[in-house]
Amino acid sequence: MPDFRGVASKKKTSLAIASADILRIGADGRPQRFRDQLAKEEPLEIRVRGRSIAVTMRTPGNDDELAAGFLVSEGLIRKREEVVEIAHCQRGEAADFENTLNVFLAPSVEIDFEKLTRHVFASSSCGLCGKASIEAVHQHFAPVESQMKIARAKILGLSKRLMKAQPAFAKTGGLHAAGIFDAQGKLVVLREDVGRHNAVDKVIGHGFLRGLLPFDNHLLLVSGRASFEIMQKALAARVPMVCAVSAPSSLAVEFAHESGQTLIGFLRGETMNIYTHAERVLH
Repeated sequence: MPDFRGVASKKKTSLAIASADILRIGADGRPQRFRDQLAKEEPLEIRVRGRSIAVTMRTPGNDDELAAGFLVSEGLIRKREEVVEIAHCQRGEAADFENTLNVFLAPSVEIDFEKLTRHVFASSSCGLCGKASIEAVHQHFAPVESQMKIARAKILGLSKRLMKAQPAFAKTGGLHAAGIFDAQGKLVVLREDVGRHNAVDKVIGHGFLRGLLPFDNHLLLVSGRASFEIMQKALAARVPMVCAVSAPSSLAVEFAHESGQTLIGFLRGETMNIYTHAERVLH
């Protein structure tokens, strides 16, 4: 199996950062001009067999992982050998080259483009009720079964470890992060992006491209809130535990309960809220 980690996965943190001249007004009311660093945001078009299936606003870097993770969470690919290559478009302007990604699948892979979930039930504002949304996801991904357990003390220390491993956030303050940790609390992969869902896609894509899936003995930690879509993506990667620094949505909690996932919110300092399947947390 070829190892195509892609051009984007080798980009340095600097490619995720832009800069702008600003006028900063301090507590004394005096204006001063500074050069500020910003999180870069650009569109990425994902194509499969030449067909555009998604356009997302993302932070450049690890685009191959983003595309792979998106396809995994959409249920379009499941096995590493189904993907032959992921490459930037070879035609058009330079900006188009960097922001258009082609995914080449093995000829044996059958794709039903009409079943793309993002436009059907992936958003909590899509108009479907919670029950219908959960049932639609479970048509693609069965509830997770995992014997994973992790000590409460190890979970409590993960949010600080996530923060320390965010180089672009440290410079810009404008990026979400997603990290995969194993049951011993070891960080497997962390990715940053302006979109929280993109960050999750990137860590899932990392696991897919390197043959690490399923993540059925791991936990996913996100720097913001836990939404329905994040829980769905975690289920696609068979992640049994999702932790969030902020709050979960009501549909995320309902989904976690039905999907057999442990959901933890407000993971800050020495406290956390366990919303579902608390048996995986050892005290």
